[in-house]
Amino acid sequence: MDPSNSHEIIANEITPLLPAKTLKKPKTPLPKRQIGILMMLQLVEPIASTSIFPYINQLIRELGITGGNDAAVGYYAGIVESLFFVAQALTVLRWTRLSDRIGRKPVLVIGLSGTCISILFFGLSRSFWSLVISRCMCGFLNGNAGVMKTMMGELTDSTNMAQAFSLFPIVWCIGGFVGPLIGGMLARPQDHWPALFANSFWGNYPYFLPCAVTSCLFVLALFMMSIFSEETLSTKRRLKLTSATLGVSSGELLPQQCMAYVPLRSLLTPTVVVPIANYAMLAFLDVSFRALLPLFLSTPAYLGGLEFAPSSIGSWLAFFGIMDGVFQVFFFAKIVDRLGPKRVFCMSVSCYAPVIVMFPIMSWLVNAREGVDHAVTFTLLCQLLLMIIWDMAFGTAFMFVTASAPTNTVLGAIHGLGQTSASMARAVGPALATSLFAVSKERNFLAGNAAYVVLIMLAVALRWLGSQLPDEIQDRNE
Repeated sequence: MDPSNSHEIIANEITPLLPAKTLKKPKTPLPKRQIGILMMLQLVEPIASTSIFPYINQLIRELGITGGNDAAVGYYAGIVESLFFVAQALTVLRWTRLSDRIGRKPVLVIGLSGTCISILFFGLSRSFWSLVISRCMCGFLNGNAGVMKTMMGELTDSTNMAQAFSLFPIVWCIGGFVGPLIGGMLARPQDHWPALFANSFWGNYPYFLPCAVTSCLFVLALFMMSIFSEETLSTKRRLKLTSATLGVSSGELLPQQCMAYVPLRSLLTPTVVVPIANYAMLAFLDVSFRALLPLFLSTPAYLGGLEFAPSSIGSWLAFFGIMDGVFQVFFFAKIVDRLGPKRVFCMSVSCYAPVIVMFPIMSWLVNAREGVDHAVTFTLLCQLLLMIIWDMAFGTAFMFVTASAPTNTVLGAIHGLGQTSASMARAVGPALATSLFAVSKERNFLAGNAAYVVLIMLAVALRWLGSQLPDEIQDRNE
């Protein structure tokens, strides 16, 4: 046999039938216990933030801040909703960078404790400035969002990241169901259950009960985390756990600790900035809608709203939350595996413009039909269904931000930058959206639709930003 032919045969036999890039790696099993605890900690965050939505507009009216001007409620409601994110934007990066040095658990303990206290203070507030102080305190002491995403990134790799990060939207959906339900059903308990809440305390503080229930959930989460959660920062774990679980040898710990102190400027590469910019714009548009929706639902019909009661608003938001959660838990990971994270992100953000268009359509229907009927209800239902598709963008955005980190030891800093950008966007979003809504209704700008036009233009910009994301997600060690 010709030696050259034999070498060719051997080469052909050892050549893989498929290129290496097309072979899928086996999916790594998720650490269910640790992720379960992490999701329980995450759950209390949206409950706390959304529980005030059903009654915040009524609370503003009762405090007498607007002088009886219903159209001005949006200004003050937007300020109260934005202050948390303003305060968080000023401190979240420091909290996440601190977690890169002292560990994730100590920072979470501070955040959970601070949020619990501030919520109780919010329920005892009887002036606009006390509301301001409580929301600022909640934001200053809370770096949990960035730290929890960092922990999720440390517990996953590229094979199971979609499955793991799909849990964040699910938990937010559950929180979006439970939070408004708590706020809507437990606000003003003396009106609903006068025999049980006859004490004058409940008349003086009619919104304390939902805040107290939410604070109890934070106490439970803090207790569970302290006992059952394990530290995920490799340099702060016991050496045995570090080597076995995270694949980090003792000789690598010192260089990794040094990486935690790298200047932030060196991390601002296009690979990092593009996913963070997408996440920030996504957060801005999302929180703007979530601030506009309860305001639109509570606004009197003569101003173009639906004039719903707080309990009805809570029920609609709860319905949206549970439907969103069911969809994300059963379909998100499968859709990402089939289409890829970039396609899912671009498809999801494309739904935002139709969502916003539903607002003026409902206003027109209410005026034309002189009230809320089946056509208005159907339009509202279509809007919420489109928002379910929109919410898939968050899971993919978290994946892109996590994958942009060069090493695990700067993952906290990367998520801190992302959360700072998102918090700044969320700080501007409610105030800008609700103020534009109020101004457009008061002065009839663009037939009262100026806020919607601005949001649609920003949604187009986000669609372009999404096209700049990488086509694939790889592990940090590849």
